[in-house]
Amino acid sequence: MSDQRIDQSKRTWLIASSCAGVVGGFAATVPLVNTMMPSERARAAGAPVEVDISNLQPGEKLTVEWRGKPVWIVRRTPEQLASLKAIEPQLVDPNSVRDQYPTPSYAKNPTRAIKPEFFVAIGVCTHLGCSPGDKFKVGPQPSLPDDWQGGFLCPCHGSTFDLAGRVFKNKPAPDNLEVPPHMYLSDTRLLIGDDKAA
Repeated sequence: MSDQRIDQSKRTWLIASSCAGVVGGFAATVPLVNTMMPSERARAAGAPVEVDISNLQPGEKLTVEWRGKPVWIVRRTPEQLASLKAIEPQLVDPNSVRDQYPTPSYAKNPTRAIKPEFFVAIGVCTHLGCSPGDKFKVGPQPSLPDDWQGGFLCPCHGSTFDLAGRVFKNKPAPDNLEVPPHMYLSDTRLLIGDDKAA
């Protein structure tokens, strides 16, 4: 009879310690698995970004962040749009045919845009990843040619881009500025990072 009591107490002890071990192991695993999952911020970094462009005036630029990069939305004036055709002989890839930074099919046109008035580009130089500055003013300026028609200048190594993000010849940047996937949700709402309906 006493032998059976010893066996029963051992059995109870083994069951209790096994259950405690399972619970403890599960409790330790949950935080470990949670640390391996991306944070809300990390998940949001790759998500499409919706932008209100209703207050963007002709000649102005709006910058938003998508995937940790600056994305420019430029509302071009009729004069700025007219200048794009005239400077094509000065550009490396005026028709955006190079594929290092593939241009979406809906932006393979002289304005590199869905709607000519609005230009959308990732504001990162294709040379070494610097961020070019706005040089929308027409005419001679420091570090720019006398016949400058407006665009962007990368201050690091002097690469210049027109108002469609196309790089000028004989500059360090090898390619045009990248056009991200994007689409219009309405006349005043732009979605950057998704172009399924474009």
